[in-house]
Amino acid sequence: MQTYRADLLEIADELTDAYVEVFTAPPFAHRDPAETRAAFRQRLEGDVRRVGFQAWIERSDGGRIAGFVTGWTTPAPFRTDRSYGSVLKRLGAEQVDELLVGAFEIDELGVLAHARGTGLGRRLLGAATAEHPRAWLLAWNQNHDTLAFYRNLGWLEPPVHGPETDIIVFLAP
Repeated sequence: MQTYRADLLEIADELTDAYVEVFTAPPFAHRDPAETRAAFRQRLEGDVRRVGFQAWIERSDGGRIAGFVTGWTTPAPFRTDRSYGSVLKRLGAEQVDELLVGAFEIDELGVLAHARGTGLGRRLLGAATAEHPRAWLLAWNQNHDTLAFYRNLGWLEPPVHGPETDIIVFLAP
């Protein structure tokens, strides 16, 4: 498994291809591959510049990306763009400050179809959280296999105080 920081951009095209393969397959088949590609690539360009950004990539024997995880330390003030506004409403500002700000945020975790069932997702999460005593991530509430995976690994859902959304917050065990 290789660790990256800003140097991740050296393999950005390859990582973008892997991301699109994961996040346009079921249950994400409703996503347009071209739009997904453009949006991820644009986000990636900015994400690598975040304070505390890290990425881990594991390759299959043939050298192809088999899985990846990216993340960074969640800054204060807590953002409200993308899904962050929903997280703030769902958990409340006090819990967000206590549980998420300053913790390592798993932004993307993907395991390609050819590598599923090998323990790679568990290894990637382990690598990403090994140096961080607190970590968290978001999952889409319709991605049932992924929700079961996180729960099986002992990731916990904090108490919610606000309206239900299509995202679920998980805290590292």
